[in-house]
Amino acid sequence: MGRAYVGLGSNLGDRSVTLVRALELLAGRPGIDIVAVSSFLETDPVGYLHQPRFLNAAVAIETSLQPKALLVVLLDVERELGRTREGPRYGPRTVDLDLLLVEGVTIDEPGLTVPHPRLHERGFALAPLAELDPLLVVPGHGTVTQLLDRLRTLDD
Repeated sequence: MGRAYVGLGSNLGDRSVTLVRALELLAGRPGIDIVAVSSFLETDPVGYLHQPRFLNAAVAIETSLQPKALLVVLLDVERELGRTREGPRYGPRTVDLDLLLVEGVTIDEPGLTVPHPRLHERGFALAPLAELDPLLVVPGHGTVTQLLDRLRTLDD
């Protein structure tokens, strides 16, 4: 398949330990090679505001897995780290792994949309991606740097 980008987030427990463990588990899966990892950035929650702040990051991987198979791996890693789907949508979670982008691929199927459908409006996902590759393109929206600049303009 090629290069893919995964967003990582956590706002429960020892967030940095959880994100490092998620990276270790991903690196140990067949068909996944980690190419680069962004810094860990502390961010405010979005959607459901009454919860702890998040620690977010992004990882660039080379993978031989098809997007659906990669999504299964991401969900398995989440479960292994104690993620449950209980509670409010966008609520607190031990870990969240999102398939953000797959270079040269767009998918819109039940259960899988690539690029991530709200990536272009989420600074907490765009900032780590921009650190990995400022010229990375979100199809139909522009580069991650352009999108971050637009979001910052809206915040001013």
